[in-house]
Amino acid sequence: MTDIDPSLLRTDPDSGLSSEEAGERQQKFGFNRLDTREESWTVRLAKRFWGPIPWMIEVAAILSASVQRWEDFTIIMVMLLVNAFVDFYQESKALNAIAVLKQKLALKSLVKRDGQWQQLPAAELVPGDIIKVKIGDIIPADIKLLGGGDFLQIDQSALTGESLPVDREAGQEAYANTVVKQGEMVAIVTGTGLNTYFGKTVGLVARAQMEGRSHFKRMVIKVGNFLILLTLAMIAIIIYLGIQRHEPLTEVLIFSLVLTISAIPVAMPAVLTVTMAIGATALAKKQAIVSRLDAIEELAGMDILCSDKTGTLTQNRMSVAPAYVAGDFGEDDLFLYAALASREENQDPIEQPIFEILNRRGLQDRLSHYTLKKFVPFDPVSKRTEATFSTGNGPDLIVTKGAPQVIIDLCHNRDMDKQAAFAQVNTFAQRGFRTLGVAFRTADADTFTFVGLIPLFDPPREDSKHTIAEARAKGVVTKMVTGDNLAVARYIAGLLDIGDNIEDIRELQGESTEEYLLLAKVISKALLKSIRSDIPEDQLQSTVEGIVDQVRKELNTMVLPKGTIKKHESEIIAQIEAADGFAQVYPEDKYFIVDKLQKADHIVGMTGDGVNDAPALKKADAGIAVSGATDAARAAADIVLMAPGLRVIVDAIKLARTTFERMQSYTIFRIAETIRIIIFMSLAIGVFQFYPVTALMIIVLALLNDIPILAIAYDNTKVREQPVRWNMHQVLVMASWLGLAGVLSSFLLFWILIVYMKLPLDFVQSVFFAKLVIAGHGTIYNTRIDDWFFKRPYPSWILFSATFSSRVIGTIIAVYGFGLMTPIGWEWALGMWAYALSWFVFNDAVKMLVLRFYHHLKGVAVEI
Repeated sequence: MTDIDPSLLRTDPDSGLSSEEAGERQQKFGFNRLDTREESWTVRLAKRFWGPIPWMIEVAAILSASVQRWEDFTIIMVMLLVNAFVDFYQESKALNAIAVLKQKLALKSLVKRDGQWQQLPAAELVPGDIIKVKIGDIIPADIKLLGGGDFLQIDQSALTGESLPVDREAGQEAYANTVVKQGEMVAIVTGTGLNTYFGKTVGLVARAQMEGRSHFKRMVIKVGNFLILLTLAMIAIIIYLGIQRHEPLTEVLIFSLVLTISAIPVAMPAVLTVTMAIGATALAKKQAIVSRLDAIEELAGMDILCSDKTGTLTQNRMSVAPAYVAGDFGEDDLFLYAALASREENQDPIEQPIFEILNRRGLQDRLSHYTLKKFVPFDPVSKRTEATFSTGNGPDLIVTKGAPQVIIDLCHNRDMDKQAAFAQVNTFAQRGFRTLGVAFRTADADTFTFVGLIPLFDPPREDSKHTIAEARAKGVVTKMVTGDNLAVARYIAGLLDIGDNIEDIRELQGESTEEYLLLAKVISKALLKSIRSDIPEDQLQSTVEGIVDQVRKELNTMVLPKGTIKKHESEIIAQIEAADGFAQVYPEDKYFIVDKLQKADHIVGMTGDGVNDAPALKKADAGIAVSGATDAARAAADIVLMAPGLRVIVDAIKLARTTFERMQSYTIFRIAETIRIIIFMSLAIGVFQFYPVTALMIIVLALLNDIPILAIAYDNTKVREQPVRWNMHQVLVMASWLGLAGVLSSFLLFWILIVYMKLPLDFVQSVFFAKLVIAGHGTIYNTRIDDWFFKRPYPSWILFSATFSSRVIGTIIAVYGFGLMTPIGWEWALGMWAYALSWFVFNDAVKMLVLRFYHHLKGVAVEI
């Protein structure tokens, strides 16, 4: 275990460490974190000069030097350095953005310092700190449990790989990075950072998780493979023809290497990553923290959002309605027992109104008559809390509160009318109330005594109805997920205009009772007839109905095992797709819902806040931890909301779709440019034995094209009304047509200059350089929106400034030459501007024809 001086672990649990003591120990033991070995900036920069693409550039530079072409050598080296530093800058920007987001998601712990409980970053914990851990917490350090609860149930799978949780009691140890599945206790920190069990074994324990590639990664691989294969095929033809024509091999190799470098989109992954990082930063300003950049793309394509009701659709601010009191008890008794089964310091929104009523009625002092011995907090399995008190004289008092069905089932006092209690629960539910059952027993009693029911109403958030409608208008269907019963779920769904098709998850999972009731009806009718064949029909029907009612009551107190009633999976999927919401949902049911929707090819978002929500959050395409979620839920989620309500999610969807549009625009642009350059160059060399531009010009073109295009991350784009996904067929077809239009414009210019005007070849090469540099960035204005280029939204000032300035620089180089090429003068330069702009309009017409083709093919608006 840890090698901490035992004297440091004798902290007084009532006062904790002082801030001064904690500071001294932090100086000695360091921060409570595993400092992963991050590459230094020098190593990351050096890597930019090592790899297939840098090797090509370096070989081209060496070949240029070997034939003493120092101008080419200088420009090639500039290209190498610029590529390296731009790539380094892009990576640094993305890493910095991710670091800021991770900092916002840092774990916090409830620590006793200077005698006060306070929330502190887990990284600031030191040995000897007194902390409190509860259900859903990721244990932040190695600890020894002191008490304050009966036991903890801990998931140690991160350490041991074992899926079953283990129980830990006072005096036992628990380790960092394990998850509290049940219970609440006070503990003392025994080890931090590298001096924890996890820290010492992290290098020894192999923890691998198979993750499917995201849609984004699959897209990058597909595009990259397509362009690399196309480029290498064309380059192979150029080299073969050069050898057949007995051209200088060094010249052919230099040109081929440089053309390969400019054609292969080596910067595409970096540009797209930076675009997503900038999108993630914008999302953070909207109170949505992204923990996985790829999740932005999933959020943009999400078409179904399964949303928690409490705290997301509703205010999570309970108000109490007139209560139902059993037997001879009064309302004061009911609220007193309910308060005894609660913890005021936990600030639980369900428990707070109970204490408020207690204060209003002047009953707070009566709590002091009871001394707490043990408290078992609520967990999703038992669905109740339980507290044991010493009363000073007589046996201990045990009080419980929780889900009414569970509490009523625990009680067997003689004067209790269970049927009336269940009927009252249904009455409350039909009015939209959540209900708490309250009961107690003495330690020497066998059963609980039912005290009554407390109806609670959690009103919808003011913006929920409008936000759900807005999400629906954006093509995202919101399905409400709640643990409440069917009546409450339908009532809230009606208020929010979600829909009235609310499914009971128990029925969907084959736990329905309707089939049993039908069976009971058939069997009882047959038995009664066999016993007494002359029984009158009306008496038979009345008796059968009485038996069925009794069976229904018995089934209401039972939990049927999943799969009791078999359904075909396709039937279940159809029901889930058609449902507007789900009631009686346990956390593990969320995984079931997500799985079935994904099998129907939906991109699914799922909100959650509890430890048991983690599997569903991981399973969902966009796992969303809501405001106030447990550490375990936040760790499993792709997106963590820092503000309550659905409004944050809808804002995040809009920003995600904007980011997606930028990525898609750049992708189509980059494919089109590669096709334009590589096919034109290959055909010109192969068919006409003419090099349209020199290797030096290609390098300058690459420099002028790559740097400004980073501004695409800041462009203005449309927010689509429907979810967006990568459709590689449409992307490649659009890019291919735009690329081929560029090839056509180049060959027309070639015919005008060479065949018709018979201009010198070196002058023609300079004119082609001007044409390519001016026309190059025009394509981005074709691809940025799926409408005519002059329609809104207009390009951002950043994008326009970056691309226009690079065109001006390229034009000036072509006009004056600067020893790099034959100067063409302003007349030809302005002519190339006119030529390029004319073809820009033609390209936009090509784009609109392709869009119209897809519109006709699908009969719907095309998503390019």
